[in-house]
Amino acid sequence: MLFKEMGLSPEILMGIDALGFKDATPIQEKVIPVLLEKKCDLIGLAQTGTGKTAAFGLPALENIDIEADYPQLLVLSPTRELCMQITRDIESYSKFMKGLKTVAVYGGASMDQQIRALKRGVHVVVATPGRIHDLIRRNRINLSLVSTLVLDEADEMLKMGFRDDLDAILAQTPENKNTLLFSATMATGITAIAKKYMRNPLEITMGRKNAGAENVSHIFHMVPARDRYNALKRIVDYHPDIYGIVFCRTRKETKDVAGWLMRDGYNAEALHGDLTQAQRDYVMQKFRENNLNVLVATDVAARGLDVNDLTHIINYNLPDDNEAYTHRSGRTGRAGKEGIAVSIINMNERGRISQIENMIRKKIDQKPIPAGTDICERQLFNMIERMQNSAVNHNNIDPYMDKVYDMLSDLSKEEIIKGFVSTEFNRFLDYYRNAPDLNVTQRPVRKHEESTSRRKPKNGRSMSRVLFNIGKGKKITKREIIDLLVSTPGAAHSEIGQIDIFKRTTSVEVESKMAGAIIGELNRTVYKGIRIEAEENSEFAGNDFRDRNKGPRGRKKVYQN
Repeated sequence: MLFKEMGLSPEILMGIDALGFKDATPIQEKVIPVLLEKKCDLIGLAQTGTGKTAAFGLPALENIDIEADYPQLLVLSPTRELCMQITRDIESYSKFMKGLKTVAVYGGASMDQQIRALKRGVHVVVATPGRIHDLIRRNRINLSLVSTLVLDEADEMLKMGFRDDLDAILAQTPENKNTLLFSATMATGITAIAKKYMRNPLEITMGRKNAGAENVSHIFHMVPARDRYNALKRIVDYHPDIYGIVFCRTRKETKDVAGWLMRDGYNAEALHGDLTQAQRDYVMQKFRENNLNVLVATDVAARGLDVNDLTHIINYNLPDDNEAYTHRSGRTGRAGKEGIAVSIINMNERGRISQIENMIRKKIDQKPIPAGTDICERQLFNMIERMQNSAVNHNNIDPYMDKVYDMLSDLSKEEIIKGFVSTEFNRFLDYYRNAPDLNVTQRPVRKHEESTSRRKPKNGRSMSRVLFNIGKGKKITKREIIDLLVSTPGAAHSEIGQIDIFKRTTSVEVESKMAGAIIGELNRTVYKGIRIEAEENSEFAGNDFRDRNKGPRGRKKVYQN
């Protein structure tokens, strides 16, 4: 369906046309006519990158009274990146709507500047929940006349702990407003929000609920945990034209992986919550301009990234929440183009793949990690293809050709070609000459084994007990515990013994020689928003356990299960 067939105003059609858009996406085609025709609450379920901003933004702009300079459209988004992207989009759509003013309100920027912008009058406010809640508490913004409220990526806002902020913000808006909720997944919290704040909402779902994007192929490689980084390098090397995002679980892991890639000569950068806004903008500008091949990011930092033509999404680790897999993979395969979602897993994670397959209703194929010879062949032919397609500037190169011909006159055509290939290609040949096979050859863990999977200590090995502050209350499983332990360098093949999960704590037996390293790694890990605190303990006594030793931060701790 064409935008000009929807009944949009000439000013908005001019803005759309300036962006080069003519045909509406499926979600736009379903949502826009409905919201133009009547005022109703609406839930839109569609994958990231399907055009949701225009779906809610265009009809909302149509209903704005330019003469009334108070907030009429409020859009809430989980991250500042997404907040800024939505603001840019709305400003583009309304480019020819004279007098319309839009303000972005988010943390990490000057609140005083945002307050001054609000004082000057504004029609559209795009905000993160935390910052606009601060403004409400300071009586710096009045939302009592908002006519349209949009919750974009609502499921992610709930995961990030914004439920209380949302309650406080929505309480400041009028009851007769138009509430629009957009999400990639229909999480439990979304249903709760709909029941609490929406009136008989119309639900529009593109594809199947929680399903993966249609244009994305899904594969996984199974390797020993210790070889995860080497596997990542092979994936990147096997795809010379890769332009993708590598997702990690934690900020620390993001920093480490990006640092290792840069150290090894890859064109990569990290994006995580410890960067200042200026640093984040600098990294994103490099990535958008294709000056980076690989961006290493956490889930939160990557929300709202507006990057076209991504070829790959790589899960360095599977996300803690299966639904986050949908968000990650939805960053590629946009605008009708093909994309690939790659997951690097170890044996203990095989069951997670089945869970994700059931959720996205698509098969995730197991593929072997490319061998060194395959990578060398791929790189060689890519180099030749780039040479064939290179544009030759004769005016610049011709003055040097006589000298070049003279220098190469003693070489045959075959020798020149071999020399050229060797000059460009030797580092790959040298690196992968004796490259080992990284693929796991053992059978995967079967479904019925996952719930009881544990590695028994071998006779004669000294075992120690490690205690840490995550238990049944965080729904941790034995499989996830094993994943946490074997992620420690050197621990992939160490023995794991008895695992006991209690209400607030977990106790696990590990090889004594690895206990210190495992405890150190656990103490640098955040699991489901909780920073793990682990320590070695020899006084474990069942379900009621008192630790007489000092904790990892120097204080005494009591664990009660």
